[in-house]
Amino acid sequence: MVLLARYVVTPWEVEGDVDYKRLMTEFGIQELDDRLLERIRRQAGGLHPFLSRRIFFAHRDFGRVLDQYDQRDPFFLYTGRAPSGHTHLGHLVPWIFTKWLQDAYGVELWFQFPDDEKFLFKERLTLEDTNRFTEENMLDVIALGFDPKRTHFLIDTRHAGIMYREALRVAKRITFSQVKSSFGLTNEANLGQVFYTAMQAVPAFLPSVLAGKSLPCLIPHAVDQDPHFRLSRDVVGKLGYDKPASIQCRFLPPLEGTSGKMSASADSLATIWTVDDERTVRKKVNKYAFSGGRDTVEDHRRLGGRPEVDVAYQYLTFFEEDDTKLRKIHDDYAAGKILSGELKGILVEKLVGMLGRHQDAREKARNKVDSYLYTP
Repeated sequence: MVLLARYVVTPWEVEGDVDYKRLMTEFGIQELDDRLLERIRRQAGGLHPFLSRRIFFAHRDFGRVLDQYDQRDPFFLYTGRAPSGHTHLGHLVPWIFTKWLQDAYGVELWFQFPDDEKFLFKERLTLEDTNRFTEENMLDVIALGFDPKRTHFLIDTRHAGIMYREALRVAKRITFSQVKSSFGLTNEANLGQVFYTAMQAVPAFLPSVLAGKSLPCLIPHAVDQDPHFRLSRDVVGKLGYDKPASIQCRFLPPLEGTSGKMSASADSLATIWTVDDERTVRKKVNKYAFSGGRDTVEDHRRLGGRPEVDVAYQYLTFFEEDDTKLRKIHDDYAAGKILSGELKGILVEKLVGMLGRHQDAREKARNKVDSYLYTP
Protein backbone atom coordinates (compact mmCIF):
# COMPACT_ATOMS: atom_id res chain seq x y z
CA MET A 1 0.00 0.00 0.00
CA VAL A 2 1.12 3.55 -0.75
CA LEU A 3 -0.35 6.08 1.67
CA LEU A 4 0.80 9.66 1.24
CA ALA A 5 -0.60 13.04 2.15
CA ARG A 6 -2.13 13.54 -1.29
CA TYR A 7 -3.17 10.13 -2.58
CA VAL A 8 -3.86 6.50 -1.80
CA VAL A 9 -3.10 3.62 -4.20
CA THR A 10 -3.96 0.02 -3.31
CA PRO A 11 -5.40 -2.85 -5.38
CA TRP A 12 -8.85 -1.92 -3.98
CA GLU A 13 -8.73 1.86 -3.64
CA VAL A 14 -7.31 4.79 -5.60
CA GLU A 15 -7.93 8.30 -4.34
CA GLY A 16 -6.34 11.71 -4.74
CA ASP A 17 -3.93 13.28 -7.19
CA VAL A 18 -1.60 10.39 -8.07
CA ASP A 19 2.06 11.35 -8.47
CA TYR A 20 3.22 8.70 -10.92
CA LYS A 21 6.92 9.50 -10.62
CA ARG A 22 6.75 9.18 -6.86
CA LEU A 23 4.68 6.03 -7.22
CA MET A 24 7.44 4.47 -9.35
CA THR A 25 9.86 5.02 -6.49
CA GLU A 26 7.44 3.67 -3.89
CA PHE A 27 6.63 0.56 -5.93
CA GLY A 28 10.17 0.03 -7.22
CA ILE A 29 9.20 0.08 -10.90
CA GLN A 30 11.16 1.69 -13.72
CA GLU A 31 10.19 4.32 -16.24
CA LEU A 32 9.44 3.08 -19.74
CA ASP A 33 12.21 5.06 -21.43
CA ASP A 34 12.92 5.95 -25.06
CA ARG A 35 15.49 3.20 -25.53
CA LEU A 36 13.04 0.50 -24.47
CA LEU A 37 10.31 2.00 -26.62
CA GLU A 38 12.63 1.90 -29.62
CA ARG A 39 13.25 -1.80 -29.03
CA ILE A 40 9.49 -2.41 -28.99
CA ARG A 41 9.09 -0.38 -32.17
CA ARG A 42 11.68 -2.51 -33.97
CA GLN A 43 10.27 -5.83 -32.75
CA ALA A 44 6.57 -5.03 -33.14
CA GLY A 45 6.80 -2.89 -36.26
CA GLY A 46 5.45 0.20 -34.51
CA LEU A 47 4.18 1.57 -31.20
CA HIS A 48 0.69 1.56 -29.82
CA PRO A 49 -0.50 5.08 -28.87
CA PHE A 50 -0.63 3.93 -25.24
CA LEU A 51 3.14 3.60 -25.44
CA SER A 52 4.01 6.69 -27.44
CA ARG A 53 1.74 8.79 -25.18
CA ARG A 54 3.15 7.20 -22.01
CA ILE A 55 -0.22 5.88 -20.88
CA PHE A 56 1.79 2.73 -20.22
CA PHE A 57 4.59 4.45 -18.39
CA ALA A 58 6.50 1.97 -16.23
CA HIS A 59 7.66 -1.62 -16.11
CA ARG A 60 9.49 -4.28 -14.18
CA ASP A 61 11.93 -6.50 -16.14
CA PHE A 62 10.29 -5.83 -19.50
CA GLY A 63 13.75 -5.52 -21.08
CA ARG A 64 14.57 -9.07 -20.01
CA VAL A 65 11.44 -10.38 -21.70
CA LEU A 66 12.41 -8.59 -24.91
CA ASP A 67 15.91 -10.09 -24.65
CA GLN A 68 14.40 -13.55 -24.45
CA TYR A 69 12.11 -12.79 -27.37
CA ASP A 70 15.16 -11.82 -29.45
CA GLN A 71 16.63 -15.21 -28.56
CA ARG A 72 13.48 -16.91 -29.95
CA ASP A 73 12.10 -17.59 -26.48
CA PRO A 74 8.61 -16.04 -26.76
CA PHE A 75 6.78 -14.84 -23.68
CA PHE A 76 3.13 -15.30 -22.72
CA LEU A 77 0.76 -12.61 -21.48
CA TYR A 78 -1.24 -12.62 -18.27
CA THR A 79 -3.86 -10.10 -17.22
CA GLY A 80 -7.35 -10.25 -15.75
CA ARG A 81 -10.51 -8.76 -14.38
CA ALA A 82 -12.01 -9.23 -10.92
CA PRO A 83 -15.77 -9.35 -11.59
CA SER A 84 -17.74 -7.09 -9.26
CA GLY A 85 -19.90 -5.30 -11.80
CA HIS A 86 -20.12 -4.29 -15.42
CA THR A 87 -17.04 -3.23 -17.38
CA HIS A 88 -16.27 0.48 -17.68
CA LEU A 89 -13.96 2.43 -19.98
CA GLY A 90 -11.04 2.32 -17.54
CA HIS A 91 -11.10 -1.47 -17.48
CA LEU A 92 -10.72 -1.56 -21.26
CA VAL A 93 -7.40 0.32 -21.27
CA PRO A 94 -5.01 -2.52 -20.27
CA TRP A 95 -7.04 -5.03 -22.30
CA ILE A 96 -6.80 -2.96 -25.49
CA PHE A 97 -3.05 -2.82 -25.04
CA THR A 98 -2.85 -6.52 -24.23
CA LYS A 99 -4.70 -7.24 -27.47
CA TRP A 100 -2.12 -5.20 -29.36
CA LEU A 101 0.72 -7.12 -27.70
CA GLN A 102 -0.88 -10.44 -28.60
CA ASP A 103 -1.19 -9.43 -32.24
CA ALA A 104 2.20 -7.72 -32.51
CA TYR A 105 4.17 -10.56 -30.90
CA GLY A 106 1.95 -13.52 -31.79
CA VAL A 107 1.80 -14.79 -28.21
CA GLU A 108 -0.64 -16.56 -25.91
CA LEU A 109 -2.75 -14.79 -23.30
CA TRP A 110 -3.94 -16.23 -20.02
CA PHE A 111 -6.81 -14.10 -18.75
CA GLN A 112 -7.83 -14.60 -15.13
CA PHE A 113 -11.30 -13.89 -13.72
CA PRO A 114 -10.68 -13.97 -9.94
CA ASP A 115 -14.31 -14.17 -8.86
CA ASP A 116 -13.12 -15.31 -5.46
CA GLU A 117 -11.40 -11.97 -4.83
CA LYS A 118 -14.50 -9.83 -5.17
CA PHE A 119 -16.57 -12.27 -3.11
CA LEU A 120 -13.99 -12.07 -0.33
CA PHE A 121 -13.45 -8.32 -0.40
CA LYS A 122 -16.94 -7.01 -1.16
CA GLU A 123 -19.33 -7.67 1.70
CA ARG A 124 -22.46 -7.19 -0.41
CA LEU A 125 -21.45 -9.60 -3.20
CA THR A 126 -22.55 -13.23 -3.27
CA LEU A 127 -20.93 -15.99 -5.30
CA GLU A 128 -23.98 -15.87 -7.54
CA ASP A 129 -23.29 -12.17 -8.17
CA THR A 130 -19.65 -12.72 -9.07
CA ASN A 131 -20.58 -15.61 -11.35
CA ARG A 132 -23.08 -13.40 -13.19
CA PHE A 133 -20.58 -10.57 -13.59
CA THR A 134 -17.92 -13.01 -14.77
CA GLU A 135 -20.23 -14.03 -17.59
CA GLU A 136 -20.84 -10.39 -18.49
CA ASN A 137 -17.18 -9.36 -18.28
CA MET A 138 -16.10 -12.24 -20.51
CA LEU A 139 -18.24 -10.77 -23.29
CA ASP A 140 -16.36 -7.47 -23.05
CA VAL A 141 -12.99 -9.20 -23.30
CA ILE A 142 -14.03 -11.32 -26.27
CA ALA A 143 -15.53 -8.24 -27.99
CA LEU A 144 -12.05 -6.73 -28.24
CA GLY A 145 -11.07 -9.43 -30.70
CA PHE A 146 -8.56 -11.60 -28.86
CA ASP A 147 -7.45 -14.68 -30.78
CA PRO A 148 -9.47 -17.62 -29.37
CA LYS A 149 -6.71 -20.06 -30.33
CA ARG A 150 -4.20 -18.14 -28.23
CA THR A 151 -6.43 -16.91 -25.41
CA HIS A 152 -7.31 -18.95 -22.32
CA PHE A 153 -9.82 -17.83 -19.69
CA LEU A 154 -9.18 -18.97 -16.13
CA ILE A 155 -12.02 -18.53 -13.62
CA ASP A 156 -10.79 -19.13 -10.09
CA THR A 157 -13.84 -20.99 -8.77
CA ARG A 158 -14.23 -23.07 -11.94
CA HIS A 159 -10.55 -23.82 -12.46
CA ALA A 160 -9.68 -24.35 -8.81
CA GLY A 161 -8.76 -27.95 -9.56
CA ILE A 162 -5.79 -26.88 -11.63
CA MET A 163 -4.97 -23.66 -9.77
CA TYR A 164 -5.26 -24.56 -6.08
CA ARG A 165 -2.29 -26.93 -5.96
CA GLU A 166 -0.01 -24.23 -7.38
CA ALA A 167 -1.53 -21.57 -5.11
CA LEU A 168 -0.60 -23.69 -2.11
CA ARG A 169 3.01 -23.71 -3.22
CA VAL A 170 2.93 -19.92 -3.36
CA ALA A 171 1.04 -19.48 -0.08
CA LYS A 172 3.55 -21.56 1.84
CA ARG A 173 6.25 -19.03 0.98
CA ILE A 174 4.35 -15.82 1.85
CA THR A 175 3.83 -14.78 5.45
CA PHE A 176 0.83 -13.11 7.02
CA SER A 177 3.07 -10.18 7.91
CA GLN A 178 4.07 -9.69 4.27
CA VAL A 179 0.45 -9.70 3.13
CA LYS A 180 -0.59 -7.23 5.81
CA SER A 181 2.19 -4.78 4.98
CA SER A 182 1.71 -5.06 1.19
CA PHE A 183 -2.05 -4.60 1.15
CA GLY A 184 -2.80 -2.73 4.36
CA LEU A 185 -4.89 -5.55 5.80
CA THR A 186 -5.73 -5.58 9.50
CA ASN A 187 -6.35 -8.40 11.96
CA GLU A 188 -10.03 -8.12 11.08
CA ALA A 189 -9.40 -9.31 7.49
CA ASN A 190 -11.07 -12.62 6.71
CA LEU A 191 -8.92 -15.67 5.99
CA GLY A 192 -9.71 -15.60 2.29
CA GLN A 193 -8.36 -12.07 1.92
CA VAL A 194 -5.04 -13.18 3.36
CA PHE A 195 -4.81 -16.21 1.06
CA TYR A 196 -6.12 -14.61 -2.11
CA THR A 197 -2.86 -13.17 -3.46
CA ALA A 198 -1.53 -16.73 -3.82
CA MET A 199 -4.31 -17.41 -6.35
CA GLN A 200 -3.50 -14.17 -8.15
CA ALA A 201 0.08 -15.38 -8.65
CA VAL A 202 -0.79 -18.72 -10.28
CA PRO A 203 -1.39 -17.64 -13.90
CA ALA A 204 2.07 -16.05 -13.91
CA PHE A 205 3.63 -19.52 -13.91
CA LEU A 206 0.81 -22.01 -14.62
CA PRO A 207 1.69 -22.15 -18.35
CA SER A 208 5.23 -23.07 -17.30
CA VAL A 209 3.87 -25.88 -15.13
CA LEU A 210 1.77 -27.18 -18.00
CA ALA A 211 4.66 -26.92 -20.48
CA GLY A 212 7.13 -28.60 -18.13
CA LYS A 213 9.62 -25.76 -18.57
CA SER A 214 10.05 -22.17 -17.51
CA LEU A 215 8.38 -19.65 -19.86
CA PRO A 216 8.75 -15.85 -19.73
CA CYS A 217 5.63 -14.03 -18.53
CA LEU A 218 4.60 -10.41 -19.14
CA ILE A 219 1.73 -8.87 -17.14
CA PRO A 220 0.11 -5.68 -18.52
CA HIS A 221 -1.96 -4.05 -15.78
CA ALA A 222 -3.02 -0.83 -14.12
CA VAL A 223 -0.39 0.28 -11.64
CA ASP A 224 -2.63 -0.20 -8.58
CA GLN A 225 -2.39 -3.99 -9.03
CA ASP A 226 1.40 -4.02 -8.71
CA PRO A 227 1.51 -5.09 -5.02
CA HIS A 228 0.10 -8.53 -5.91
CA PHE A 229 2.85 -9.26 -8.40
CA ARG A 230 5.61 -7.56 -6.44
CA LEU A 231 4.87 -9.83 -3.51
CA SER A 232 4.80 -13.02 -5.55
CA ARG A 233 7.73 -12.41 -7.92
CA ASP A 234 10.40 -13.84 -5.65
CA VAL A 235 8.18 -16.79 -4.76
CA VAL A 236 7.69 -17.68 -8.43
CA GLY A 237 11.46 -17.53 -8.86
CA LYS A 238 12.01 -19.83 -5.89
CA LEU A 239 9.59 -22.31 -7.43
CA GLY A 240 11.99 -22.58 -10.36
CA TYR A 241 10.20 -20.39 -12.92
CA ASP A 242 10.98 -17.03 -14.51
CA LYS A 243 9.95 -14.11 -12.34
CA PRO A 244 7.04 -12.44 -14.13
CA ALA A 245 7.78 -9.14 -15.83
CA SER A 246 5.15 -6.40 -15.91
CA ILE A 247 4.20 -3.20 -17.66
CA GLN A 248 1.98 -0.67 -15.88
CA CYS A 249 -0.50 1.93 -17.10
CA ARG A 250 -1.80 5.05 -15.48
CA PHE A 251 -5.47 5.46 -14.64
CA LEU A 252 -8.29 6.74 -16.80
CA PRO A 253 -9.45 9.61 -14.58
CA PRO A 254 -13.01 9.98 -13.32
CA LEU A 255 -15.22 12.32 -15.33
CA GLU A 256 -15.44 14.69 -12.37
CA GLY A 257 -11.71 15.49 -12.34
CA THR A 258 -8.19 14.46 -13.34
CA SER A 259 -7.25 12.78 -10.06
CA GLY A 260 -7.92 9.18 -9.02
CA LYS A 261 -9.53 6.73 -11.43
CA MET A 262 -12.97 6.01 -12.87
CA SER A 263 -15.17 4.41 -10.23
CA ALA A 264 -16.27 0.79 -10.59
CA SER A 265 -19.07 1.30 -8.06
CA ALA A 266 -22.53 0.52 -9.37
CA ASP A 267 -23.71 3.63 -7.50
CA SER A 268 -21.51 5.98 -9.54
CA LEU A 269 -23.59 8.19 -11.84
CA ALA A 270 -20.52 9.46 -13.70
CA THR A 271 -19.00 6.15 -14.75
CA ILE A 272 -19.25 5.24 -18.43
CA TRP A 273 -19.99 1.54 -18.81
CA THR A 274 -19.51 -0.46 -21.97
CA VAL A 275 -23.26 -1.14 -22.02
CA ASP A 276 -24.26 2.56 -21.94
CA ASP A 277 -26.27 3.83 -24.92
CA GLU A 278 -25.66 7.06 -26.83
CA ARG A 279 -28.11 9.13 -24.79
CA THR A 280 -26.53 7.99 -21.52
CA VAL A 281 -22.97 8.68 -22.68
CA ARG A 282 -23.91 12.14 -23.91
CA LYS A 283 -25.67 12.97 -20.65
CA LYS A 284 -22.77 11.79 -18.48
CA VAL A 285 -20.10 13.63 -20.46
CA ASN A 286 -22.07 16.87 -20.68
CA LYS A 287 -23.10 16.83 -17.02
CA TYR A 288 -20.01 15.49 -15.25
CA ALA A 289 -16.89 15.95 -17.38
CA PHE A 290 -14.61 18.46 -15.63
CA SER A 291 -13.84 21.38 -17.93
CA GLY A 292 -10.56 23.15 -18.57
CA GLY A 293 -12.43 26.07 -20.09
CA ARG A 294 -12.55 29.63 -18.82
CA ASP A 295 -15.39 31.28 -16.91
CA THR A 296 -16.74 33.13 -19.93
CA VAL A 297 -16.68 32.61 -23.69
CA GLU A 298 -14.79 35.88 -24.06
CA ASP A 299 -12.08 34.77 -21.61
CA HIS A 300 -11.89 31.38 -23.28
CA ARG A 301 -11.40 32.89 -26.72
CA ARG A 302 -8.76 35.26 -25.33
CA LEU A 303 -6.87 32.98 -22.92
CA GLY A 304 -7.58 29.56 -24.40
CA GLY A 305 -8.60 26.34 -22.68
CA ARG A 306 -6.46 24.16 -20.45
CA PRO A 307 -6.28 20.70 -22.04
CA GLU A 308 -4.00 19.42 -19.28
CA VAL A 309 -6.91 19.55 -16.79
CA ASP A 310 -9.84 19.09 -19.15
CA VAL A 311 -11.24 15.58 -18.74
CA ALA A 312 -12.75 15.45 -22.23
CA TYR A 313 -9.32 16.06 -23.71
CA GLN A 314 -7.68 13.61 -21.31
CA TYR A 315 -10.12 10.92 -22.44
CA LEU A 316 -9.26 11.66 -26.06
CA THR A 317 -5.59 10.99 -25.28
CA PHE A 318 -6.71 7.45 -24.43
CA PHE A 319 -9.23 6.81 -27.18
CA GLU A 320 -8.39 9.02 -30.19
CA GLU A 321 -5.79 6.97 -32.04
CA ASP A 322 -4.94 9.58 -34.69
CA ASP A 323 -1.99 11.62 -33.39
CA THR A 324 -2.48 14.40 -35.96
CA LYS A 325 -6.14 14.80 -35.08
CA LEU A 326 -5.40 14.75 -31.35
CA ARG A 327 -2.71 17.42 -31.73
CA LYS A 328 -5.08 19.69 -33.66
CA ILE A 329 -7.76 19.31 -31.00
CA HIS A 330 -5.18 20.16 -28.34
CA ASP A 331 -3.88 23.21 -30.16
CA ASP A 332 -7.31 24.53 -31.13
CA TYR A 333 -8.61 24.14 -27.58
CA ALA A 334 -5.51 25.76 -26.07
CA ALA A 335 -5.89 28.65 -28.54
CA GLY A 336 -9.56 29.14 -27.66
CA LYS A 337 -10.81 28.10 -31.09
CA ILE A 338 -12.77 25.19 -29.57
CA LEU A 339 -15.11 25.79 -26.62
CA SER A 340 -15.51 23.31 -23.76
CA GLY A 341 -18.96 22.24 -24.95
CA GLU A 342 -17.57 21.58 -28.42
CA LEU A 343 -14.73 19.54 -26.97
CA LYS A 344 -17.23 17.45 -25.02
CA GLY A 345 -19.13 16.92 -28.25
CA ILE A 346 -15.98 15.60 -29.93
CA LEU A 347 -15.47 13.15 -27.07
CA VAL A 348 -19.10 12.03 -27.15
CA GLU A 349 -18.90 11.22 -30.85
CA LYS A 350 -15.68 9.26 -30.33
CA LEU A 351 -17.10 7.25 -27.42
CA VAL A 352 -20.48 6.61 -29.04
CA GLY A 353 -18.81 5.20 -32.14
CA MET A 354 -16.36 3.11 -30.14
CA LEU A 355 -19.02 1.73 -27.80
CA GLY A 356 -21.45 1.06 -30.62
CA ARG A 357 -18.91 -1.18 -32.33
CA HIS A 358 -18.01 -2.76 -29.02
CA GLN A 359 -21.63 -3.53 -28.15
CA ASP A 360 -22.21 -5.16 -31.52
CA ALA A 361 -19.16 -7.37 -30.99
CA ARG A 362 -20.28 -8.00 -27.41
CA GLU A 363 -23.58 -9.49 -28.56
CA LYS A 364 -21.83 -11.72 -31.07
CA ALA A 365 -19.50 -12.89 -28.28
CA ARG A 366 -22.32 -14.68 -26.45
CA ASN A 367 -21.86 -17.75 -28.64
CA LYS A 368 -18.07 -17.72 -28.40
CA VAL A 369 -17.40 -18.03 -24.66
CA ASP A 370 -16.70 -21.76 -24.70
CA SER A 371 -13.92 -21.33 -27.25
CA TYR A 372 -12.04 -19.07 -24.79
CA LEU A 373 -12.48 -21.10 -21.58
CA TYR A 374 -9.39 -23.10 -20.71
CA THR A 375 -9.99 -26.85 -20.86
CA PRO A 376 -7.32 -29.04 -19.20
